[in-house]
Amino acid sequence: MTFHLRAMEGLGLDRPAYFFVINRSYDPPDGVSAERLDSPYASIPGRWRGMAAAARGAGLVEEADAGWRLTAKGRDVARQAHDAARAHFATLDVLPADELGKLARLLDAAFQAVARSPEPPRDHTPRAFVYRDGEPEPGSFAQLDAAVYGLWQVRDDCHMAAWRAAGIGGPDLEVLTLVWRGEKNAESLAERLQGHAAEDIRGSLERLRRAGRIEQGALGVTAQGARFRQDVEDETDRLFFAPWPDDVGAQGAWLRQKLAQVNAALV
Repeated sequence: MTFHLRAMEGLGLDRPAYFFVINRSYDPPDGVSAERLDSPYASIPGRWRGMAAAARGAGLVEEADAGWRLTAKGRDVARQAHDAARAHFATLDVLPADELGKLARLLDAAFQAVARSPEPPRDHTPRAFVYRDGEPEPGSFAQLDAAVYGLWQVRDDCHMAAWRAAGIGGPDLEVLTLVWRGEKNAESLAERLQGHAAEDIRGSLERLRRAGRIEQGALGVTAQGARFRQDVEDETDRLFFAPWPDDVGAQGAWLRQKLAQVNAALV
């Protein structure tokens, strides 16, 4: 993070605009469309435009026919960030070398398997292959980092496929998810849903109530709503975990233990 803070200061960018640039380095070279930059879970489009304007003002991105893409200067900034991350990874001592190597190889095998499975449709997964920037050294923290990032992107694709197949829109699912997780206060709900206009939240609640998924009056899920939301989660898990190699799945308890150790070491 020291590198990123220095880079932000040198470029005159705040954190959102800076990471808008870094994230564009994982997109197709021709750019990404405005529609793809909008969150499928938010009801307010174009919330990224302020970041894009700041980055364009710094000469780091441009808008072309295919969408927003990095300039040569932006690619250089992203490359420096990537190289700094790889150099930092090499200094980390989060696990004994043999355990780190095993953890990285197992999770990379899981990523490779699920990323190449025939389902679901892919919106995020291609970014994971660009993020790898070739093949990280086997057994290294860089390989672990790439595998975890890749599994995150694949999981997003699995989740989006699951709720779309269930016939619900992203903004409505976002509202339902927070209520399903125990949010009981409408004011807190609005605070947590910064990508939604107040009237859109009310519209989502009305639709969910008409569908019998949220209680009338109170802010709570019905039994039907809880089953529906759990079914989406179960389908996400099926899409995500079914392709994992058996020898990786058999190490599930060990993987959880070692990932917890890595997280603790990085705090």
